[in-house]
Amino acid sequence: MKGNGTISTLYEHGTLASLMAGNMAGTITLEDLLKHGSTGIGTFDGLDGEVIILDGEVYQAVSDGTVNHVTDRQAKMPFASVHTPADLEELELTDVDFNALNGKFVRQHELKNVFAALRLTGKFSHVKVRIAPKQEEPYPSLLEVAQGQPTFTRDDVDGTIIGYYAPEIFGSVTAAGWHLHFISDDRQYAGHLLGFTAPALTGDLQIFDTLEQHLPIADQAFRQGEVDMATLRDSIAQSEGNQD
Repeated sequence: MKGNGTISTLYEHGTLASLMAGNMAGTITLEDLLKHGSTGIGTFDGLDGEVIILDGEVYQAVSDGTVNHVTDRQAKMPFASVHTPADLEELELTDVDFNALNGKFVRQHELKNVFAALRLTGKFSHVKVRIAPKQEEPYPSLLEVAQGQPTFTRDDVDGTIIGYYAPEIFGSVTAAGWHLHFISDDRQYAGHLLGFTAPALTGDLQIFDTLEQHLPIADQAFRQGEVDMATLRDSIAQSEGNQD
């Protein structure tokens, strides 16, 4: 494992539990979020699509399947994770899919108790994504939204996977296991990754020793929100499902 003594930080705004409870109003601007990292994922105000941030450039997949290049730094997000790439472990993977990432890859890289960022690039044989449609107040729960989200598939597409691994014990703060988004090289296809296969991918892995959790304390919906802890884990698993 790499480690050079420097602090590596994953910055997260909001919590998945709050999003599950229907707190979907944007509570941080892109401008403020990008002060904490140049790469990451998230969603916009009202759960408006799937966000991919690569090298400071922000892309939004919306529910009709199109992809926007977002330059408005005042756009707000209820939930997002970003980091600054550093101290990267280079990867060359073959015969890659979610089963490989969830199994052998996690064991080989000893990820089960750490946060990590993954970036993989190459030609994908098959990709399936879903895209959250924009919601209006009063907001439903994330589970209700997830049950009606449109999905899109592509075959033989060049693109990039970006996202994070989180330990099971943090599974209400963020998505436990992998939470990955995809964007094609031509920036015409993107979304929350549900399934994929690829013969060979290259990329990098970054392990974090620090999680910086930022809470929207000025937002009354967040402060007053009620989370059903009894059903939270199952609801998250259903809404975040990453199998084709």
